[in-house]
Amino acid sequence: MAQARVMIVKQAQSVFKTPRALRAAAAALLLSLLAGPARAQENAEAGFQGYLQLLAARARGAGVSEATIAAVTGGLTLNPRVISLDRAQPGGGAASLIPSFEPYRRKHVDPARISGGRRIVAESAGALAQLEQRYGVPAKILLAIWGHESNYGAYTGDFDLARSLATLAYEGRRRELFAGEFIALLKMIDRGVPRSKLVGSWAGAFGNPQFLPSVYLKVAQDADGNGFADIWASKADTLASIANYFRDAGWRPGEPWGSAVTTPAGLDRAALGTSLASPRCPKVYARHSRWRTMREWRALGMAPRSGIWPDDTMMASLIEPDGPGRTAYLLTGNYRVILDYNCSNLYALSVGLLADEIAR
Repeated sequence: MAQARVMIVKQAQSVFKTPRALRAAAAALLLSLLAGPARAQENAEAGFQGYLQLLAARARGAGVSEATIAAVTGGLTLNPRVISLDRAQPGGGAASLIPSFEPYRRKHVDPARISGGRRIVAESAGALAQLEQRYGVPAKILLAIWGHESNYGAYTGDFDLARSLATLAYEGRRRELFAGEFIALLKMIDRGVPRSKLVGSWAGAFGNPQFLPSVYLKVAQDADGNGFADIWASKADTLASIANYFRDAGWRPGEPWGSAVTTPAGLDRAALGTSLASPRCPKVYARHSRWRTMREWRALGMAPRSGIWPDDTMMASLIEPDGPGRTAYLLTGNYRVILDYNCSNLYALSVGLLADEIAR
C-alpha cells in the first residue's frame, strides 16, 4: 500500500508542470483521497466495536450468559455489505411506485413451487392432516409460506446472522429492532442452538421459514420430539413452527384467505373507500376497501372467477392490485394474518394463490 502511494505521488508530480508548491498540494490531495475511505472504515470499525460493548451490556441485563456474549462478540466486525444492502431498500415517499402484481405473481406462483408443494403433500399427507387438526391452519398455507420464503429450503442465506444484526443495529436506521434481534440471537445460543446454524439473509432472517430470532424464540416447535426446534433441516419442525405462528397471529379455521373476483362495469369505487388508517404498514392497508359482507359484495355485482362463493355473512375487503378492469380479490381476516407474516400485498396475494394451486 505504501509503495502504491509513493508511485501515485511521483506520477502526480510528473503530470503537473507547475511550481513546486502546487505539485506538492496536488500530491497531498491524492494522498488524502487514498487515505479517506480507509480512514473512514477504520473509524466506523472503531465505533462499531464500542457499540458492541453497549449491546453486550444490554444482553447481560436481558439474562444472556457471559460465555455466549464473549463467544459471539469476540472478533465480530462491521459488515459494510449489509449496510449497503439496507440503504438500497425502498424508502417510500412520492418517488416509490407500487410494482405491478402480475409479474410478481408469475415469479412466485411458479411451476417449481407448485410442484414442490404438491410433492410434500403426497409424501406427508398424514402428518399434514395432524398439523391441520392441531393448529387449525390449512397445510396448503403452511407449504405456500415455506415455498415462498425459501423454495422449500433451497436457499436460506449465507450471511453470518450475528454480524448482520449487530451491523444493522449499529447503522441506526432501525436500531431498536435489530438490537433486540441481536439479543434474541444470543438467547437462541443460550438455548442450545449451534452457532454454526446461525446464517441467513443479510437482514437477519433464517431457516426454512425465514424467521427472525425473536420469532424463533416465540413460536418455533419441536414437532419430531428430538429436543430441538430445527427449522433448518426438519420438515416436521418447519411446518409446525409456521403453523404455530399463524395460530398465534389469529388464523380462523374454516375461513379462506380470499377469492379472485370480477368487478362489474360502473362500480363506484369512491363509495368503497375507507377513512380508517392502520397503525402498521398503513400504505399496504390503504389499498383495501372498507369491509362488507359477501352478500353485500354479491349485490354490488361481484362474481367469483372460480370455486365456491364464501358464506354470505363473511366479511371481506376489496383490492384491485393492478387497477380497475384487472383481476380483483375479496380479502378476509385471514388474509391479514398472512400480512402479519410479511406486510406486503404482493407477498400475501401470492402466498394465497400459491396455496390454492398446491391444493388444486
